Amino acid sequence: MPELPEVETVRRGLQPVFEGARIVDVEQRRPDLRYPFPADFVPRLRGRTVVSLGRRAKYLIMHLDDDPVLICHLGMSGSFRIRSGPIHSGTTETLPGDFHYARSKDEAHDHVVFHLRDAAGADHRAVFNDPRRFGFMLFCDAAGLDAHPSLAGLGIEPTGNALDGPSLAALLAGRRTPIKAALLDQRLIAGLGNIYVCEALWRARIAPTREARSVAADPGLCEDLAAAIRAVIAEAIVAGGSSLRDHVQTDGSLGYFQHSFSVYDREGEPCPRPGCGGTVARMVQAGRSTFYCPACQA
Repeated sequence: MPELPEVETVRRGLQPVFEGARIVDVEQRRPDLRYPFPADFVPRLRGRTVVSLGRRAKYLIMHLDDDPVLICHLGMSGSFRIRSGPIHSGTTETLPGDFHYARSKDEAHDHVVFHLRDAAGADHRAVFNDPRRFGFMLFCDAAGLDAHPSLAGLGIEPTGNALDGPSLAALLAGRRTPIKAALLDQRLIAGLGNIYVCEALWRARIAPTREARSVAADPGLCEDLAAAIRAVIAEAIVAGGSSLRDHVQTDGSLGYFQHSFSVYDREGEPCPRPGCGGTVARMVQAGRSTFYCPACQA
């Protein structure tokens, strides 16, 4: 599933095309994805202007004029392609966001097409492709956005300075669960996924099986872990942004940040920490692969 940095790079890639543009038309090519599309999906979007395109955790949040908000989740395999220019005439295509796993460009899985016209009169099409159909698009009134079932109860964002040592310690205090499970709890920290939790724990030298409450009891360790989380997420976002600025024609092959992984998906390789000498190992926690170094993550 795309993680927060991937969703943020998608948002940044879509933002220049969507914000300020008028939705001329929408093609809805099937009745449902993970959930059925709203009955008035196309009529509520047609003719609206996109005021802003934001993100909360792993959700894209599209604010429209005249109040409605469109909540979009990429699911397991969802992605957007941008096609600019008149149809059948000099069309160029980009795929906003790079992903650790390949994204599909098979048009059989193009389920929604947004026809957009920007303030300069240029035409664009944003094509939502989702082979597994586990993404979704739902409406919400702006005033009720924070209370929407998809967003209610989400924890703090792992970006910016909101997540620091003291705030992390407060979130973890008294929790007997392994630290990795606690960091994946979206009610505590919104948007953290398996890849970047593995990477952050390695950077902070924390064993993924360690009890969360024991980490909370060590202020210095909490500060190190909070800094590692912020850094891993920020670096991934910057890397994705760099690839977007290049506007390279892409087929959705392996993305940007996997080249910087220290432990994720590197089972059996030497630990890259200078002087460690350990070997990256893999174990399963709550049905998910955990990659770590037993030598330096004590």
